[in-house]
Amino acid sequence: MWLFLLTEIMFFGGLFTAYLIYRNWYYPAFVAGSHTLDITLGAFNTLLLIVSSFTMAMGVWCAETGRKQGLILSLVLTLILGLGFLGVKTVEYKEKFELHHVPGASFDAMSFVNVPLDPKTGKPKDVALPADMATHTEIYFSLYFAMTGMHALHMIIGIGILIFLIVRASQGAYSAGHITTIENFGLYWHFVDIVWIFLFPLLYLIDRSGVPK
Repeated sequence: MWLFLLTEIMFFGGLFTAYLIYRNWYYPAFVAGSHTLDITLGAFNTLLLIVSSFTMAMGVWCAETGRKQGLILSLVLTLILGLGFLGVKTVEYKEKFELHHVPGASFDAMSFVNVPLDPKTGKPKDVALPADMATHTEIYFSLYFAMTGMHALHMIIGIGILIFLIVRASQGAYSAGHITTIENFGLYWHFVDIVWIFLFPLLYLIDRSGVPK
């Protein structure tokens, strides 16, 4: 498991490195792209994963102490929190499709040049970009979907494993001494949560002080 997690660290490390390089080159475009993300939803998802790490840790403890019902409850709660995370992410992805911020032929870079007005204040929602810089927002969203998409894929895999573990735990497994499977899965789940802890500030919190009031 530790060897597997090492390969995962190298994989996500490559994505983080590419992100930081392009962010340095096209900082205004990355700021503009970041400001289109819903920070409330991102923060809520962060909270969900932090709590899920706690419930997963409780599951490992219940397995170690032979608490079958506690183990099942902890795994079920972790599953629910993981599904909640994916549900929120689906809402965010849906918005990106509606705004044409998905990289490809229909990507709308001009929305960062002709910035829409806030209906409440009548002021632009963000700082307008020059047309040449606005095209680089597509790089930001390419990395956004690559990084959050791979993270979501790991979440989906984890949820599938969780369902299997819940079924096995209900049959009496993992609470009679053999807990290696639960411990290894706990490491995997904590790793996925930690990746999001890095993704949230990198993607959502770029120069939030620059958002027009």
